[in-house]
Amino acid sequence: MIRIHKDTTGLGMPWEAEYGYAQAVRVGNTIYLAGQVSHDENGSIVGVSDMEKQMRQAYANIRKVLARYGATIDNVVEETLFVTRMDEAFAARAACRDDVFGGHTELASTIVQVERLAFPELMVEIKCTAQLTSEPDLRAI
Repeated sequence: MIRIHKDTTGLGMPWEAEYGYAQAVRVGNTIYLAGQVSHDENGSIVGVSDMEKQMRQAYANIRKVLARYGATIDNVVEETLFVTRMDEAFAARAACRDDVFGGHTELASTIVQVERLAFPELMVEIKCTAQLTSEPDLRAI
């Protein structure tokens, strides 16, 4: 049996060990991020009852995790947003799109409404996949 090499990282949150997961796993040139939520560096929820503040903090946490692999938000190729209130989420995503992505939203994106997230105060969780380098264009060879 061939085993793949998994390079994992966390943010030092108490629930990482409690639940038993990594914030991200890199396999080859692909980084798989677990759903990121709106906690600060101490694990406190940021923006209770404010979808846009929570979304901005979740993206800030995505940036922190990606930076551990030398990646940025520009490396994200796919995202899934899990939200508790769809209308507020659409408005929040539109409001923070340019700040988060610098006006270049070149990624596949899915948004799904859910009844509840891991902590009752959470309104958004963002899971994404990033690519460190692209595959070579074989047509150019």
